[in-house]
Amino acid sequence: MSHDLIPLFALFSTFGSFSFIAYLFFNTRNRERMALIEQGQDASIFVKPQDSVSMTLRLGLLAVGVGLGILIAEGLYTAGFREDVAFPAMIFLMGGAGLLLAYLIEEKGRKKVSEARELRDAKKHQQHSVETHG
Repeated sequence: MSHDLIPLFALFSTFGSFSFIAYLFFNTRNRERMALIEQGQDASIFVKPQDSVSMTLRLGLLAVGVGLGILIAEGLYTAGFREDVAFPAMIFLMGGAGLLLAYLIEEKGRKKVSEARELRDAKKHQQHSVETHG
């Protein structure tokens, strides 16, 4: 084989492998859904709730953390720290802090939603018991 064809072969092999894996994934998922539908069962277990707000929050806070990490690392480098230590350490540290902050914000939001649902269900239960006994 000519040496000129090796990169082309690698490109087609990589693309073909990913395409084949994607085909198998979607084909198998479709077969499973069809089997559930044929048996009269609910196929909604395959549907994931879209949570685009939390992904945007995570990416935004990650970017802010990385930016702060670079800024702090520049200050540390100016103060005498080695560049090859200060920059990766601060980028990962502050990026992780941003993701941790996103997690805490999401958990706080989930708790609020859960509490609101519980309150709504309690009111609904109370109204139902008043209607049946009153």
